[in-house]
Amino acid sequence: MTLHNLNILVIEDDSFQRSLIVNMLQSLGVLNICEAGDGKQALEVIDQAVIPVDIALCDMDMPEMDGMEFMRHLEKRKSGVSVLILSTLDRALLASIQTMAKAYGINLIGVVEKPISLAQLKSLIAQFEPHEINVRQTIAATHAFSLEEIRQGMRADQFEPYFQPKIDLKTGKLSGMEALVRWLHPEHGVISPYAFIAQLELNNHIDELTFIMLEKSAAACRLLQSENPDITVSVNLSLISLNNTELAHKITRVVKNAGLDPRRMILEITESALMTDVAHALENLARLCMHGFRLSIDDYGTGYSNMQQLTRIAFTELKIDQSFVKEFACNEALRIVVKSSIDMAHKLNVKSVAEGVETQQDLDALKRVGCDMAQGYFIAKPMNLAAFTEFCQKHDATRFAALPLIDRRAPVNAD
Repeated sequence: MTLHNLNILVIEDDSFQRSLIVNMLQSLGVLNICEAGDGKQALEVIDQAVIPVDIALCDMDMPEMDGMEFMRHLEKRKSGVSVLILSTLDRALLASIQTMAKAYGINLIGVVEKPISLAQLKSLIAQFEPHEINVRQTIAATHAFSLEEIRQGMRADQFEPYFQPKIDLKTGKLSGMEALVRWLHPEHGVISPYAFIAQLELNNHIDELTFIMLEKSAAACRLLQSENPDITVSVNLSLISLNNTELAHKITRVVKNAGLDPRRMILEITESALMTDVAHALENLARLCMHGFRLSIDDYGTGYSNMQQLTRIAFTELKIDQSFVKEFACNEALRIVVKSSIDMAHKLNVKSVAEGVETQQDLDALKRVGCDMAQGYFIAKPMNLAAFTEFCQKHDATRFAALPLIDRRAPVNAD
């Protein structure tokens, strides 16, 4: 979508500031511009607009209805309006507001301290993508699948791994892939795991899905090794499954039968539940390591993933959760958390992997703090095996080539 086709709403109580932003937009070629003096007026404009509003440039501190209340009401309207926050508030407060906006489900383009420059404005608006609602995905998201529907889908072989690449941040080369389960539903289309994982775990049927993923992912990795001999595949393993002391033997048998050396598979331990039978879990994990599998602690810093696990399990990889990675490049508190996690991983002789990398800025910042590997939409979205094979053939390592690394002992906010 070109700039002149956008309909942009400027929400600013200071008429002079509002006029400056409008003039900037006009100089960029934006033809459809609306104005509002506070959040209440903005909602009226959105409700009455003949041409739907694409982007709202919104101040925070405004009379009658401030920017935070505006976003709360905006979320209820499901209007698809994207928001760019402009404010003079403290950076730490803006970071908190940014988190709040995302929690409300706002499609947030960015947060900028005023005054915004013409170059900043142009760059941020260029990142805009229409916030379209996919009807098939919406139906799937709102449909509550029964346990029997899910199990029937497994029996009908409707569950497939989608692969997301992991790249080495020093070389830019493809180092591996994570297998993420998708339900290819004949009526509702591609369904994400949020619609069925909890149901399977709650009813102790998660192992059925785990072994489907292990077998298909191992076979895919074996196939890709002809062109990428060092490639690894990561598969999620629910902590609930580890209560069965036979699990390690079963996993080893399935992976070897698929023709894959266990050393090429990384098992990501997803801690969606508290480790109740510690002894059984540790026995399984130790046996998996003994058979050659590598272990990854997934979503580090969230839920039950904590430092205690790093001290009692032979992990070889620490995955930093996307909730810390997204926007960490411009958030001092997040930057401290991410860098500390990376430093700890290196001291424990463990590889660090950042999830949820969505921008060049985040990728460059991860290189600067010494992160080993990364994955996320900026690199590539999860894709089926055919698309992933094509990705491998076309992958350009120079696109992700490393920047000169800053000394890891340097201050966190070093640029």
